Order: sequence, then structure tokens, then C-alpha cells
Amino acid sequence: MTATAFVNGRVLGERGFESDLSVIVEEGHIVAVLPGPAPRSADTIDLRGRYLVPGFIDTQVNGGGDVLFNDQPTVEGVRRIAQAHRKFGTTGLLPTLISDDVAVMRDAIGAVREAMHQGLPGVLGIHLEGPYLAQARKGVHDPDKFHTPGEDELELVASLGIGKTVLTLAPERFDDAVLQALAARGVLVCAGHTAADYQRLRSAFAHGVRGVTHLFNAMTPLGSREPGGVGACIDDPDSWCGVIVDGEHVHDASLRIAIAAKPRGKIMLVTDAMPPVGGEREDFVLYGQTMTCRNGKCSTAEGTLAGSALDMASAVRNTVRRLGLPLDEACRMASAYPADFLGLGDELGRIAPGYRADLVALDEDLQVTGTWIGGLP
Repeated sequence: MTATAFVNGRVLGERGFESDLSVIVEEGHIVAVLPGPAPRSADTIDLRGRYLVPGFIDTQVNGGGDVLFNDQPTVEGVRRIAQAHRKFGTTGLLPTLISDDVAVMRDAIGAVREAMHQGLPGVLGIHLEGPYLAQARKGVHDPDKFHTPGEDELELVASLGIGKTVLTLAPERFDDAVLQALAARGVLVCAGHTAADYQRLRSAFAHGVRGVTHLFNAMTPLGSREPGGVGACIDDPDSWCGVIVDGEHVHDASLRIAIAAKPRGKIMLVTDAMPPVGGEREDFVLYGQTMTCRNGKCSTAEGTLAGSALDMASAVRNTVRRLGLPLDEACRMASAYPADFLGLGDELGRIAPGYRADLVALDEDLQVTGTWIGGLP
């Protein structure tokens, strides 16, 4: 098979962006990053000075392309969501099921399993956001779906058998032994939509909870005498935090404080995207209610946030322009750090030999001009 060389770009590596490099791809993987021109035998892709960054990895994608995963927990639904987000540089994602009935959970897990067996590009696993959440921090989730799972249901949660499973739950609803058992089965457990206080969440981190879903949102806040769930996550050096950088979910200053406080590499970008991302319609239906997306904000008629209209390329731009982070770090928050969170940091999220050739080209305005998954456009 003929090698492909990406040339004449600014390539994001461990030391930041570097020019005058050739990224050589064979059979879907990066085989070399070489100084100077590409080998004459290679087909070349001239980046014309654009940035070349690792493909974005989004661990929280409720929908896209006018599809809500809850409504279409099928291979075709997964395909349309992945295709919609690929246009914005997302080369790996977890279709995310918002709290729903067990039958829908079973269908969603089966659809993702089959999509991965078929090799559907960009699908890395599934995220089950609920239904084991706290009513006091329910957000837009339907509390009628909330319940405590039995052993059979926990087996279902851990049954994907391929790829990664993230489960968002309220840890105060579980004994630590259950959290440990889920982690032992390979489930990446995150705290979210939780009323847990500081002590309960720190204990959960010590017993298998890997991080928090959308830091600051739907959790107990940081206070002067009660650090809350937010304080627990910021204070814990090993936990990961997903953040939604859209100017709606969290104040920019709060995000800057959290990023400054956490060890580098422990905060990752997520979109919490809803069907309008990459779609044609601004409205969608969730739990029988019409949700509207206007000016980048998705909400109920009463104003409760209902996911986001954010894509990962916009999240990267916002991290640079709103939060003031350098572009290389914003891109790592969208690629290397979520790969590390998922346990895939040795194969995804970086431009280096041995890594899958999931790549994104960005122009000067940080708009996506090309996306490759396994070296294929």
C-alpha cells in the first residue's frame, strides 16, 4: 500500500506546533513524523500552512444531524450522529443515552456494539448518563426514569463487550463496593447530576469513580466552608473533569480557575451536543417536550439547559478565545486528554508513530478544513 504524507503544515506534537515536518501514514496509522520533505514514493496532501492536530474525541454526544440517540438507539442513528460530528473534527465519540427505560438502554448498547463490530468510523463506545441520578440535581433528565439498579441491570450496563463504557451516576445512591465492582468490570464511572458533598465524592474517587461529567453543572457548588462536589473534583489530583465551554453552562472565569487548579491533562472538552449540531432543525423533542436551540443555547420553555448546540471545533475555538488558552493546549483538551481518560492514550489523541491516523486540519480561523479517520477522509 502506498504511503500518504501530510506536508507543509504546522503539526501539533509533544513540544507544540512545528513546521517543516512530514507525517507519514500507512494502513491507517502514523508510521513516521519526519523533518523535511516527504519520501518521493508517498502520495502527498499539501496542508498549505494549515494546522494539523489530532482528531477530537468527544465523550458526551447526545445527538447530532437531527438525531437524538434516545429516539434512535440504532446503528443508523449512531451512524448519522457520528457523521454529523465528523464535519467538526470529531474522529472519536461516545453516543450518549440520557436517562431512559431499561429497554432503551439495552437497545442503545446493542446498537453501539453492532456499530463497532461493523467498523463504523469514529465510534469508541457508549456513555450512559443516568438513570441513576439525584432528583435534586436532575437538570433536564426525567426523574420518573430514575431508579436503583439490581444486579441484572448492572450486568447490562457492563455488557458492551467492545470499546469503552462510561456511566454517569450520583455516587451517593450507591455503596462504595458497587462503585468498585463496576470499575472492576471495566466501566468508567463518573459522578454527575449528583447531590454528593465533598466527603462523599472524595470517597467515591477512592473507590473507582474516575471523574465528573460536566464540571460545575448539576452538582453541589464550591463554597467557603463546604467545598461541595465541585471542590472535591478540583481538589482531587487524579480525577478527570469534562467541561462544556460554550459561554452558557459555566462562566469563563470559573473554567479558568478550575483549569489553573487541576493538574495539567485532567480537564477535557466535551460538547453535551444535541440533535441540532450538524443538522437542519433548531428544535428537537426530549421526553415529549420541545427543546429550542437559539444562539448556541438549547433549553426547555422554562429555560432549563438541555444539552448544548456545541461542536468540538467550536469548543476548541472558545477555549482559545474565551478562556485565553494557547491553541496547542486547547487541542490537547479535545484529543489527548479524553484519550487518556478513556484508557486509549497509547493509540489515539496524538500525532506520533504508532498512533491511528485520526487527524484534523484547521485554518487560521480555527475552522475545520479536513478530517481523516484512520487516514481516510
